[in-house]
Amino acid sequence: MMDDMARPHPSPSARWLDAAGGAGGAAVLVLEGDWRGAVVRAPQPPAGLGGAGATLRIDAGALAAWDADLAPALWPLLAPLARRGVVLDLSGLPEPARAALALALPRPAETAPAEPEARRWRGRGGLRSLLQFVGEVLLALGAVLRGRGVLRLRELLAQLDRVGPGSLPIVTLTVFLAGLLLAYVGGSQLDRIGAGEYIAQVVTVGVVREMAAIMTGIILAGRLGAAFAAELASMQASEEIDALRTLGVDPVAHLVLPRLLAAVAMAPLLVLYAMAVGVLAGMLPTVGVYRIGAAEYLHGAREAFTWTHLWIGLAKGTLYLALVALAGCREGLRAGRSAQAVGEATTRAVVRALVWIVAAACASTVVLTWLRY
Repeated sequence: MMDDMARPHPSPSARWLDAAGGAGGAAVLVLEGDWRGAVVRAPQPPAGLGGAGATLRIDAGALAAWDADLAPALWPLLAPLARRGVVLDLSGLPEPARAALALALPRPAETAPAEPEARRWRGRGGLRSLLQFVGEVLLALGAVLRGRGVLRLRELLAQLDRVGPGSLPIVTLTVFLAGLLLAYVGGSQLDRIGAGEYIAQVVTVGVVREMAAIMTGIILAGRLGAAFAAELASMQASEEIDALRTLGVDPVAHLVLPRLLAAVAMAPLLVLYAMAVGVLAGMLPTVGVYRIGAAEYLHGAREAFTWTHLWIGLAKGTLYLALVALAGCREGLRAGRSAQAVGEATTRAVVRALVWIVAAACASTVVLTWLRY
């Protein structure tokens, strides 16, 4: 045994065996000798091992000794082949080296050029990616409802507080100013024709049916949509989302569902609060400028208020906030891995949320008008 320990191991070497014999492009890389701490320059790959679909198998049966330097020594040779689409069979390597290379080597999805992929997502593939994302959200929600998924209650409660009470100040200010503006503009026109008593009706219908919902959605697109996108994009840049996938955790169920459900759950309460603020704000110019009594204003508002206007406003507000959450989470998960990519994802989230809100408002108004609601 002492003789075996004293006997030096053979020098490290790597040689190619062309196992394909033709267009298949299969080859075998044979590793021999003592690879402990060695820097080995392998010969150039065979000519047939050049493109996607080719196969490379590593034979490490003749390794006399190896250590943790084996995987770093092989990576410079195998990484360019993986980028070209060569199928690597690492089963012949020792388990630690195989596991390290499996994590370090680029995958086929990572080999595509970044800019053409970005253009494809922005163009024809954008709708497809949106539908795919919505489908993933629905599947995650279905799994939670069937008891097969886990929804973090603590995260949901934190998002509920963030979407609801955390948004009250900005919603109050914005809808209050919108109610003032609507009363001033509507009152100036109605007062010209001697119909100032109808200001309450104009303000009530406008705020309850449209303004409260759309103003809440637009303001929260800048507050929540941008925040959701920035958070998830930062996690993407720091590879936290990759870590979740490695641990077997679905990022959609873990990150998107709490934010989406919080937005949908708090939307009716926020919009209902915005309706009250907007209608009461319209009373100030009506009483102070157009000399209409507060009791008369409230009576006119009560006559104009209907349950149809109420449920339409609540439904629209819920839809708008759901679109804000979807836009923010989608752009955050699709972000790149740099500080610039985080900023771009945040900008795209706000822009998409605003466009989706305006489009949904127009479409819903046309449909409801056609249905005579």
